[in-house]
Amino acid sequence: MSRPPEDRGGELRALFFESANELLQSLNEAGLELESRPADEDVIRRVRRAVHTLKGDSAACGFHKLSELAHELEDVLTPQIAQARRADFAELVLTAADSFGSMLTAYQRKAEPPAVEALHAMIRKLLDEPVSSKSASSAAPQLPAQFAWTEYERLMISEAVHRGETVYNVALRIDPNSGMRAAAFQLIRNVLHGSGTVIALRPEDNVAAATVEIVEAALASSQPEERLLQRCRIPSIVSHVRLERAATAETPEHELLGDLLEAQAAKFVAGAAEANESGAATNPNTSGSAAAAVAESTLRVDAARIDAVMNLVGELIIGKSMLNRALTEFDQKHARDPLRAKLADAMAFQARILGELHKCVLKIRMVPVEQLFRRFPRVVRDVAKQCGKDVALDLSGQNTDLDKGILDALAEPLMHLVRNAVDHGIEPADERLTAGKPARGTAYLNAYHQGTQVVIEVRDDGRGIDPAQLRARAVEKGVLKPDEAKRLTDQETLNLIFESGFSTASEVTEVSGRGIGMDVVRTVLDRIKGTVHVSSQKGRGTTIQLRAPLTLASIQTLLFRVGGRLFAVPLSSVVEITRIMDPEIHRVDQREVLRLRDQILTLVRLDHLSRLRSIDTQPVRKKHFVIVIGAAEKRFGLLVDSLVGEEELVIKALPGEIVSSDLVSGASILGDGTVVLILNVSAVLSRLSRAAPLGAIA
Repeated sequence: MSRPPEDRGGELRALFFESANELLQSLNEAGLELESRPADEDVIRRVRRAVHTLKGDSAACGFHKLSELAHELEDVLTPQIAQARRADFAELVLTAADSFGSMLTAYQRKAEPPAVEALHAMIRKLLDEPVSSKSASSAAPQLPAQFAWTEYERLMISEAVHRGETVYNVALRIDPNSGMRAAAFQLIRNVLHGSGTVIALRPEDNVAAATVEIVEAALASSQPEERLLQRCRIPSIVSHVRLERAATAETPEHELLGDLLEAQAAKFVAGAAEANESGAATNPNTSGSAAAAVAESTLRVDAARIDAVMNLVGELIIGKSMLNRALTEFDQKHARDPLRAKLADAMAFQARILGELHKCVLKIRMVPVEQLFRRFPRVVRDVAKQCGKDVALDLSGQNTDLDKGILDALAEPLMHLVRNAVDHGIEPADERLTAGKPARGTAYLNAYHQGTQVVIEVRDDGRGIDPAQLRARAVEKGVLKPDEAKRLTDQETLNLIFESGFSTASEVTEVSGRGIGMDVVRTVLDRIKGTVHVSSQKGRGTTIQLRAPLTLASIQTLLFRVGGRLFAVPLSSVVEITRIMDPEIHRVDQREVLRLRDQILTLVRLDHLSRLRSIDTQPVRKKHFVIVIGAAEKRFGLLVDSLVGEEELVIKALPGEIVSSDLVSGASILGDGTVVLILNVSAVLSRLSRAAPLGAIA
């Protein structure tokens, strides 16, 4: 059963938007490379191919304004203009990426695309201004050829190079005085076929050649360049010839794919060779078969489908827990039944397979953090330019894997942190030179795994944060009273930057200064059950660490009971567990505290923080368990009635109409059907901070 045309059109547009975002990212990266290497023909060729692909794909989807703009831009993407107008050319590519991005956003929202007059003006300026005579003379032999080969033709070129052949991109201008274009094209084609193997040819037939001025070809040949140039300079037919080596890898991703294909092909060949030694026949097309197998093994799957599978796996884990409880009851009632051992073996087998399935689904959702880091070189460049600073970006840990949902959630917080590092953290060049630092500042982005969490660090080598200045600013803004500010430690003072509306900037700029941004960082980290930590040294720089769980699908927890109800707290937040008697509880500033070794610990009772009604009919206990919870630099003790034990829970998000309290971040279901509420540690800490001065929290 075939789908209606509108369904196929929607699928085509979804694929277009996905591939277009990759093309825009490649344009951003190429624009940054052109700022340092403006005459690099490989980069210019990469830009032309990206724009050419965007032009064709957008036209196929009916986005004609985008297609026409890309076609107009192609006229400017020549080595001559790049050599003559270095800075302007790089700026053109970056502006084009921004303009295409805004148009794509409008198309996705089914709105009218913007006019992007700035890009049109830059194109007209570069086309209208004459190239200097020196640049024109040096670039005269270069023809404005596109060499925009299809994916299949690029694959054929790559395979020819891997076989050891030399592949050239050839462009020949047909003499304008030639009266018979079709006959001239036929003669050129005969010469090319006589010089080697023609992998690609534009135009492809005599009919199209009647209106074409430049003939382009990809030619695999063993002849030297001088000989090829001599053969291609056909008198009265060809006026100019351009000859260059064909590039086999346009991006690091293609190089990585090539390495992967080679490795898989080598493995396949090695296996075939061993089989041959034992008497099996070998296949001469082994390498091609391996390459095809690897190429066909990659699938694009919608994230919603993976989420659905993850949810079903979660249900299976709950079902496993139910079976385990049923088996325990069966064991108690029928301890000598021979069926018991068979059931136990079946349950162990199911648990093992289910555990592997759970791990596999989690790995499917994992993506390298490089997908997020790739956008920040452009961000640093733009913010530094706005602020009049010279800033470099140092990236590391790009291969660190993270859940796709968490990666998307961290995009906005990281954007604020990187912009702030450039705007607030790093000083202007003259101030850095006075302090004995290099004129160029550096921002660092790093990611690594630590236990069951991923850590992303944003660091700069700037002026750092002065706690005294922060306290004064907090008092001035009315965030704190003077006596409260004096009681704050330096670490608590640094955490003030995350307060809503708080900013250390002396004036509001386009980049920052409104006090919006850093509070978003903390809000997002709270939502994904992560933490943020800031450390700074005056004159040395600032480091901000974001810690997030590897996945939000399941979590290791500690179960406990309060008032007869079952709660859970993330095990990663538990520092220690102790037992105390009622006389050990003291009151300070209208708050219950406990002296734990050399530390004064604030005690929290859940029934005091929320309107929790007890369903426990047992008498009041004089002995309590205290779970010491750590969140960022804070510590507090949770008074509980009893401990149940550790359990891996599959998290189920709860709608707001079911749970109105912010103290609960989710829920789970045990094997016996009991609902467990998962405590939101950051919300408890926030409630404590509002209830009493910050200094009262250990």
